[in-house]
Amino acid sequence: MAADRRLRVVVTGATGNVGTSVVRALDADESVESVLGIARRLPAIALEKVTWVGLDLSAPDSEGTLRSLLEGADAVVHLAWRFQPTHDPVVTWESNVLGSQRVFSAAAAAGVGTLVHASSVGAYSPGPKTGPGVSEDWPTDGWPGAAYCREKAYLERVLDAYEVSHPEVRVVRMRPGFLFKEEAASEQRRIFGGRFLPGPLIRPDLLPWVPDLEGLRFQALHTDDAARAYVLAVLRDVRGAFNLAAGPVVDAGLLGEQLGSRPVRVPRAAVRAALASAWHARLVPASPDLFDAVLRLPVMSTDRATGELGWQPARTAQEALAAFLRGVRRGRGAPTAPLGGHRIG
Repeated sequence: MAADRRLRVVVTGATGNVGTSVVRALDADESVESVLGIARRLPAIALEKVTWVGLDLSAPDSEGTLRSLLEGADAVVHLAWRFQPTHDPVVTWESNVLGSQRVFSAAAAAGVGTLVHASSVGAYSPGPKTGPGVSEDWPTDGWPGAAYCREKAYLERVLDAYEVSHPEVRVVRMRPGFLFKEEAASEQRRIFGGRFLPGPLIRPDLLPWVPDLEGLRFQALHTDDAARAYVLAVLRDVRGAFNLAAGPVVDAGLLGEQLGSRPVRVPRAAVRAALASAWHARLVPASPDLFDAVLRLPVMSTDRATGELGWQPARTAQEALAAFLRGVRRGRGAPTAPLGGHRIG
């Protein structure tokens, strides 16, 4: 590739939390000539370099279309992911696992040189909650009870084989912690709390305490900071996995500070039982198995992203959480089907 030639990049899942930030970051980068955003439903977003195409990756006949869309691309950033329905894991498997394999196969067939895949901290096996954090060689077997973790871990194994079969493709796996931004708050409220949870209820006078649970320590990151890491992965000659997170590690104390609430020690079993009852009654979409997984996620080290990508988050975990809480209270969203907030219908 000529050093002065600008890149053509394809982004799947381009209308979601990460996707909208990635396409904007690519659109603003001088090294990028054009961006093709692929999503199930087309957005009302106009960007200078971005063209939108509607495609459902879960459709068995989508691979041929994908291959034609990827012809001539220098890189594909694969972000497409369905979190729901949690009561029907076959649907998410068909979209997330089979759809991802179609993207991988189409990229190789179309001669795409770079594949950047959105993995997750959820792919990691249970690990330490303190200390310097696990590096990218920590086992990626996930938590078997949670569909999200099973699917992320399974795709790690798929990519292991893919890299052997297609050494000509530069494969990068991004493993971020929890990603927040104001415009994605309404979507995340629906994913975890359900569409009937009013965002304005999440305020200090109505939440006098937060549960302090054993194992409640996780890492957060502003989505726009993660997007910049994805762009660096496209532009730089790197391979392998990169952990992405901002400090400090989030615990009940930090959540209490953000909400103006007091942490109260609560038995983990009691919270899980209540969540399981609500999930089985279809009152909340977040499954108790995902709750189990979150309490077992390891703390990650981001040394490799700093050293090899030259990446540092511009915002702290507190700032990322504050953006999310601000967005929930205001009903914020963006003009895409996944991110739509109260103000755009």
